[in-house]
Amino acid sequence: MLRIRGTVGDLPVDLTLELDDADWARLRAQLQTTPVASATAAPAVAVKQNDDLWQNAQDLLRAAGQLNGLELLDQLEGLAGDAAAGKRLLVRLRHSGQVKVSSGGDTPLYTWIDPL
Repeated sequence: MLRIRGTVGDLPVDLTLELDDADWARLRAQLQTTPVASATAAPAVAVKQNDDLWQNAQDLLRAAGQLNGLELLDQLEGLAGDAAAGKRLLVRLRHSGQVKVSSGGDTPLYTWIDPL
C-alpha cells in the first residue's frame, strides 16, 4: 500500500494506492528506465537551446556591425524572451573577445570585430 498526503493548490489530498506484487514490479521497472532517459535528454536540449541562443546573439551583432547598448539590449531581450536572459547575453558579448565596447555618449557602442 502507498499513501500520498499533501495539497494540490489549496485542496487537501489523501490518496491510498493498493498495489500487488506485479504492480510493484511494473512500477520498479518503469522507475529504473524513466529517470535515465529524462536525465540525459533534458540537459542536452537545454545546452542546444543555449548554444543556439548564443549563436543568434553573435549573428545579430555581426550583421549590424555596431549597435548602441540600449538597442542591442532591447534586441537581445526579444531574442532571449526576457530581460534577465538578454542582460546575460549582453555581458557575454562584452567579454567574448569578438566585441569592442566604446563610449558612445549616454550609452556604450558595441562593435563586432573579427578575431585574427
